[in-house]
Amino acid sequence: MIVGVGIDVVDVARFAATLERVPGLVVRLFTPAERGLPPVSLAARFAAKEAVAKALGAPAGLSWQDATVRRVAGAQPVVEMTGTVAARAAELGVTRLHLSISHDAGIASAMVVAEG
Repeated sequence: MIVGVGIDVVDVARFAATLERVPGLVVRLFTPAERGLPPVSLAARFAAKEAVAKALGAPAGLSWQDATVRRVAGAQPVVEMTGTVAARAAELGVTRLHLSISHDAGIASAMVVAEG
């Protein structure tokens, strides 16, 4: 059963400029496993985290640090949920998140389907 769907798009150049202007955002938005990635990958992960939040109903109090987006060689990317994100997913009965990420022509996009 589909519990929620979320989608988000990010202008990569604008996002990269924001990260340069406010370097502390990298620590606030991304987990240690994500922080060393290039700006285009960070923009895609930010879009994925936004899409996750939307699929979970965008409740107040979700922490960016409680979702890590990982690439798996030969497979679709996965979202590892902990803390506030895992708690919200459990509250909604979400057992799996399906994530698709893309970036082309200066835009990063992500779509999430929350399944229960």
